[in-house]
Amino acid sequence: MSGALQDWKSQKKPFAAIASVPVFWLALFFVAPMAIVWLYSFGENAGPADINISGTLDNYKRAIEWLYLSIFLKSLAVAALTTLICLIIGFPVAMAITFAAPKWRPWLLLGIMLPFWTNLLIRTYALMALMGTNGYMNKGLGGLWEGASWLRTLVGMQPLEAWTPIQLLYNNFAVVLGLVYVHLPFMVLPLYSALDRLDKSLIEASLDLGAGHFKTFMQIVVPLAAPGIVAGVMITLVPALGAYLTPDLMGGTDSQMIANVIERQFKRANDWPFGAALSFLLIYAMFILIALQSMKANKTKEVR
Repeated sequence: MSGALQDWKSQKKPFAAIASVPVFWLALFFVAPMAIVWLYSFGENAGPADINISGTLDNYKRAIEWLYLSIFLKSLAVAALTTLICLIIGFPVAMAITFAAPKWRPWLLLGIMLPFWTNLLIRTYALMALMGTNGYMNKGLGGLWEGASWLRTLVGMQPLEAWTPIQLLYNNFAVVLGLVYVHLPFMVLPLYSALDRLDKSLIEASLDLGAGHFKTFMQIVVPLAAPGIVAGVMITLVPALGAYLTPDLMGGTDSQMIANVIERQFKRANDWPFGAALSFLLIYAMFILIALQSMKANKTKEVR
């Protein structure tokens, strides 16, 4: 059997037997439901629970109106900002893990993967408890403020006014912070995987030949870590673009993203055809991003 599995072109039956169950599962529980929703995007409501698949494009025409297009563009901007912040934070973290002592490296990786073992809802509520009006962040800032007021009084200066809690939740800042908090591990792990395969002798040679640390980082480390950067950007940008829970819980009325609009169409407005059209516009955008990344990767391979 092991010899037959080495060449699926000459031994198709064993591979067909192995692949049949997962392919059937994928077709039944993913492709078929998605196909139904895609058909809904070309339909219209015929009743409270009936949808007439008429082949209309009105749902897509409505979806590209400026009201919804602006929300989509804002969602893309928020996802891009989240990805950029994750990259800026995640690269030093990945490098620190890569160059850490071997005995500490598994524990550092465990710390990065630990959030995956906790439910997203619990993590989000924990972050909200920290950032709330009476949360620990405001309490800490209030304590520092009172300490500064006490010092001013001690040296004979006018004490500061009473501390006013900062509104850290229910705004765009909270949404971006929450998305970075959730998606940072998705950036760190691919970066670590790429940096771990890095030939460290190249870094030593660059430094020995007179290149500074910054020049070595930009011309040696970053180009060699490019596959990890691209992978991290893609697996961070795409989920952040379709994020629903974090903007719903931590964002205000002006901080909603496209996934929240889609949820309202399905759940509250009962307009499944329009919600399906919005959903597939989001899916089309994700496919385009992935296709562009694949094309760039293929061109890089051809150049090599």
